[in-house]
Amino acid sequence: MSPSDTSPFEAGTAAPSLEVVPVVMAGGSGTRLWPLSRSAYPKQFLALSGTTSLLQQAVQRVCAAAAVAGGSSAAGADLRSHPPIVVGNEDHRFLVMDELAQIGVAPAAVLLEPTGRNTAPALTLAALQATANGQDPVLLVTPADQTVIDREAFVATLAQAARRAAGGAIVILGIRPTRPETGFGYIEADLSLGRSDAAPVARFVEKPDAATAQHYLDSGRFFWNSGLFVLRASVWLKALQQFRPDILAASRAAFDTRKTDGAFVRPGKAEFAAIPSESVDYAVMEKCPGSSFELCMLPLDAGWNDLGAWDAVWQVADKDGDGNAAQGDVLIEGARNTLVHATHRLVGVIGLEDVVVVETADAVLVSDRSRSQDVKRIVGQLGGSSRPEHALHRKVHRPWGWYDSIDSGARFQVKRIMVKPGASLSLQMHHHRAEHWIVVSGTAEVTVGDKIILLSENQSTYIPLGQTHRLANPGKVPLEIIEVQSGSYLGEDDIVRFEDTYGRS
Repeated sequence: MSPSDTSPFEAGTAAPSLEVVPVVMAGGSGTRLWPLSRSAYPKQFLALSGTTSLLQQAVQRVCAAAAVAGGSSAAGADLRSHPPIVVGNEDHRFLVMDELAQIGVAPAAVLLEPTGRNTAPALTLAALQATANGQDPVLLVTPADQTVIDREAFVATLAQAARRAAGGAIVILGIRPTRPETGFGYIEADLSLGRSDAAPVARFVEKPDAATAQHYLDSGRFFWNSGLFVLRASVWLKALQQFRPDILAASRAAFDTRKTDGAFVRPGKAEFAAIPSESVDYAVMEKCPGSSFELCMLPLDAGWNDLGAWDAVWQVADKDGDGNAAQGDVLIEGARNTLVHATHRLVGVIGLEDVVVVETADAVLVSDRSRSQDVKRIVGQLGGSSRPEHALHRKVHRPWGWYDSIDSGARFQVKRIMVKPGASLSLQMHHHRAEHWIVVSGTAEVTVGDKIILLSENQSTYIPLGQTHRLANPGKVPLEIIEVQSGSYLGEDDIVRFEDTYGRS
């Protein structure tokens, strides 16, 4: 058996020590999975496959791979000793921290992008963060919105890629196509050398039409581009310096003006906005073939899917004998190869074939499954008309908990509010509305002007228009209240904050 054929963790033995840092790219918007995915709560925070979110699954997988590649056995890997760097949107910072806390992972850093600039600047910030202490680790880079069925195979392949990357190679994970997919980019691998571990990359190709995708499938030389990269931080920075020095210089300027608040790292806002928006592929990877950089592809056979559209969700879902996949309170009669996802009410489907039906509290999507990539056009229409369904669900998550807008009409609105144990809303006031609060469960600490009162189940209070107030949960169980607002204007921007635990203005 050649060294390249050896498993990364044979019989519980440890690999040579290697500094490995997981990097999770969590800044995507997931527009093609609307209405479940919204810009304020995108798909990486959804549990589309399994009981944990896609972000949580990605963090656990890549941390396990980092632990194995760094010298731990598969069984004894301590994920906490390989904390990830997460790159995400500033607006999602508390969602990220909540997700990580739920799985017991403390990040090395959460790099917060004030605006989207694609994946090349995001990876550059992560590389600069990883090398800030003078080290040059191998980065295991994964998107936060993928799913993998065989985690052990994933961990083994990434650990193998990490040891290849330790020698200076850039390793990309390729997926052998199982169908003529037009929604993915492809990698053409040079298989002429007959290597058993990794093959040189000949070129990258964009999302093809159906005929070209079929040709790629038939040739056996093309693989789906997974978006998973393994390379040393210094190699990425050196490649970017050669191919896109403008992105590197602008990213350094943003990183050098960063501010740190606990795990949060905020690059300079104005400097970050000046970074050219570009993907990892366009900026570097597509330029590597034929250059001095060694770019190779390692096949990943682990039941991978990027869940980029509803058809991909159907592909990985459990199905009945007629190929139907159902989630939630669903009844299906005489349908075939259909996906039905209900989150809020009973959905019945009769006589449909190759159709996607997705129901949420405030929107319903019905689409031909083969056209699920076009959902982004509906999202574009919503954004163009400034409809709230573009960004927000009816249930909106906040760092202190969430609120659900149950009902509304002329001059009134009803919300159900949950406050986490020990959390509190900001000290605030409203110019245009008064509020009634009724405690459903838990204990509420209510500040009204200079008075503080405690309310328990079935007790209530009134907040007059213009009065300074705050709601807090001093207990150890979640607090739930019903809030009835009344007034001339009930928008969320009618909030004047005087104090805020979460740094909001």
